Amino acid sequence: MKALRYYGARDVRHEHMDDPVPQSDRDAVIKVDACSICGSDLHIYHGHGFSEDTGFCVGHEAVGEVVEIGRAVHRLKVGDKVMLPAAVGCGACRSCLAGNVACCEYNLGSCYGLSAKLQGSQAEAVRVPAADFNAVPVPEGVSMDQALMLTDAMATAWYGARRADICPGSSVAIIGLGPIGLMAVESAFVMGAHVVYAIDPIAERRALAEASGAIALHPDEALERIKQDTRGQKLDCVVEVVGSDATVEFSLRLVRRRGTVSVIGVQQSRRFPFPLERAFAAGLTFRAGTCSVPEELPALFPLIQSGRLKPERYISHRLPLSEGAEAYRLFEAREAGALKMVLTP
Repeated sequence: MKALRYYGARDVRHEHMDDPVPQSDRDAVIKVDACSICGSDLHIYHGHGFSEDTGFCVGHEAVGEVVEIGRAVHRLKVGDKVMLPAAVGCGACRSCLAGNVACCEYNLGSCYGLSAKLQGSQAEAVRVPAADFNAVPVPEGVSMDQALMLTDAMATAWYGARRADICPGSSVAIIGLGPIGLMAVESAFVMGAHVVYAIDPIAERRALAEASGAIALHPDEALERIKQDTRGQKLDCVVEVVGSDATVEFSLRLVRRRGTVSVIGVQQSRRFPFPLERAFAAGLTFRAGTCSVPEELPALFPLIQSGRLKPERYISHRLPLSEGAEAYRLFEAREAGALKMVLTP
């Protein structure tokens, strides 16, 4: 089969690799109908990956069709349309069955496309371990585009907003308006936010947030505008979606006393100087971490089916998998309105 393979910084190649095969009776093989590039894929693309491996297939967002199942797979059948949440678990322990694959009690939690240990899904096909749990049938009323967004981006946006303690009447800031940040703006309004400030240096992305009802601000003006609007009180909730020291520090400057900061931007800093004394004095709640997609899906499916959330609107490009290197280049450069890049084998 053909796949996108990682060889080093900015070196992703569309090449042949061996077809995936089941490695246990619980595995399934999925023919990929569509896959997409996540912002966290850029960490690998930049050479700051999670493994010393090279030559492995990248990517962790995909939808497709079941083409092969192991003898111990009982909930799926060949021909089923499924979505593949970014991270996998054993599917048998209490944590996984509760949707929290990050706390798999058998230490089998992993993510596609970080190394050769679990090959990625930017390919013509992918092996899914513990497939009855890790391959989710696409529900009626959810399109394949919507399902693809739910494999990571939409679920992460919802997770970030949920952990920011957004509730009816909240004042909120979203820092970073890539696809996940824009979906977080929508999530905040669905959760009942009274006002949402959407902060990003790129004018086109601010315009998209504004179209969703947010007050869109350039970072250089955001702090003073928010202080002015809130008479110095600042905001109840902040969701940080960038993952840099500067934006995490900025989020802490925007939140009011006893407010909540939720950081979902993937961090590359090893030693962030957290202002513990100031946070303690202000009684802040600070949460950070990655989303476990299965945990968020029960809330998200009905919101998608009813039209309350429309994550597919942030798909900006559709390219063949063979143009994957160009898709990565456009996405990194934020050229041509690049938001969610969908690739089709």
